[in-house]
Amino acid sequence: MASPSSITMFGADWCRDCVRTKRQLDSLGVRYTYVDLMTDPAAADVAREISGRTNIPVVVYPDSSHHVEPSDADVVAKLQELSLI
Repeated sequence: MASPSSITMFGADWCRDCVRTKRQLDSLGVRYTYVDLMTDPAAADVAREISGRTNIPVVVYPDSSHHVEPSDADVVAKLQELSLI
């Protein structure tokens, strides 16, 4: 689902970690695609295929790596590694 130059975040508005990660990406000015699992329930299968888990958020980076329930520090470190911030 993620293109080579984009970030995709799978999440839901009821999930506190999802809200926090989404807010963090927004505050950092990082462009990403948000896949709302409440409006697109089939995307939960995609997120599960990527992560091997049912936990959210799942953040997929341009290098095809991903985080599941990442801390703010994890997200910043990965974005810096990819020179996105």
